[in-house]
Parts: sequence; C-alpha cells; structure tokens
Amino acid sequence: MTIAIDFDGTIVTDKYPKIGSELPFATQTMRQLIADRHKLILWTVREGQLLDEAIEWCKKRGVEFYAINKDYPEEDKERNRHYSRKLKADLFIDDRGIAGLPDWGTIYRIIHEKKTYAQILLDQEDAPKKKSWWPF
Repeated sequence: MTIAIDFDGTIVTDKYPKIGSELPFATQTMRQLIADRHKLILWTVREGQLLDEAIEWCKKRGVEFYAINKDYPEEDKERNRHYSRKLKADLFIDDRGIAGLPDWGTIYRIIHEKKTYAQILLDQEDAPKKKSWWPF
C-alpha cells in the first residue's frame, strides 16, 4: 500500500512550528510498515527549513519516506502533465480525520489485518473482559 502520513499531531504532538514530542510508537510502527514493504509518503504543510527539520527528525529515528509531499520521489510539476497536489495514496493517516487519530498500535492492526477501524473496535468489544478486583 501507499500510505500518506501527516507529521504535526500525527507523528509528533502538534507544537508547530516547533517539533513536538513523538506520539507513542509512531516511528516504531512506521519502521515496521516500511519493513512490511509499504510505501510511506510524508504528507505535511511544512515547507523549506521546517520541512527539512521534520525529515531529519524522522531519519534520526530510522524512518525514511518513499516520497515527501508528492506521489513518487522523482515527481516534478514541470515534467508531469497530470501533476496534482492531491496524493494518490491508498490510505491517509492524519490527526484531522473525522474519527480522530487512533493509537499507532491500532493503526498497525488496521493495515496489517486489513480491517476497518470499526471492525477493530468491534473486536475489542467482543474480547473477553478481564475480571476486576473491584465489586463495581
């Protein structure tokens, strides 16, 4: 799959223009998705130096993207007659989605198990409940 991933609020907490702290398991999950042979595209509003900082931040944590803010590494407006700012991705991971951002473990399950977020939530509801120590 080709997966477009936002940076601020998705990989790190939203402290734009600064880089926030990493959301739990974000880079670990992205490294696993790359190992699973998915193509990850960094999809962000960052430009110039702010973009370079985000790319370097990810590289230091072992995440190198297939492309950045474009469909493929060599894409260029002047040479692509069909250029569009809209990415041609199979999946978009962004904190601004209508259902918000699930945790990165759930994101991995959605992709790896080929389930919808709703199916994952139903699986959790159907799972046996652990016995509580408390009577209420």
